[in-house]
Amino acid sequence: MPRDNSTSKVSRWDGHGREHVVRVRRTGVQRTISCDTCGWRRNAQFLPWLKAEEHLAEAHQATVDPSATRQPSR
Repeated sequence: MPRDNSTSKVSRWDGHGREHVVRVRRTGVQRTISCDTCGWRRNAQFLPWLKAEEHLAEAHQATVDPSATRQPSR
């Protein structure tokens, strides 16, 4: 039986404009989340994207979603 393998990412910017990325890898029902910035990794069967967002906010103070609508600078 083939396994469903896929990868997605959660990215946020910190207050200095640096992008931080946590990747969510799925193999079957197991999900592994890993931070490109600091190497942190964790298995997470439930709510891996929420755990990725929490890591970015707590460890890197990265809370600005780059996919959100940008406001023009004045």
